[in-house]
Amino acid sequence: MATLAHALQLIGSWIAPLIIFLIQRQSRFVSFHALQALLLQIVHTIIVIILMVLWFATILTTVAHQTGGRPTELPIALFLLMPVAWLGFMALWVGTLIIAILYAIKAGRGEWADYPLIGKLARKMLKMEPMEGRFAPTPQM
Repeated sequence: MATLAHALQLIGSWIAPLIIFLIQRQSRFVSFHALQALLLQIVHTIIVIILMVLWFATILTTVAHQTGGRPTELPIALFLLMPVAWLGFMALWVGTLIIAILYAIKAGRGEWADYPLIGKLARKMLKMEPMEGRFAPTPQM
């Protein structure tokens, strides 16, 4: 289920990790990984909103500049900010893809792997201590 929380965020955005987080509350391992995937998707959504605001602000200022009664010239903001916003979208998508696949593999191996920055927040939210070892403790028989 921890592997699914990471992998399904690519298809189900924040909904898939949220469902797994709520269903598998008894497993601290699954809860930890599902919460990390959920927090990553929240950060992803915030960054997308910021990039969309930049995108629309660029379009609106370009339109306002063109309707100002001046001779039409090519606005410099269109050539500078639009590619930056597009590259931001692509970098965000590729970064999320790589992180989801990498941590899905780690969760499948049984590792308590922390996302950069988000892992500490997830541990704090779940009131968990940092793990000394890399792998989940094995049950004693």
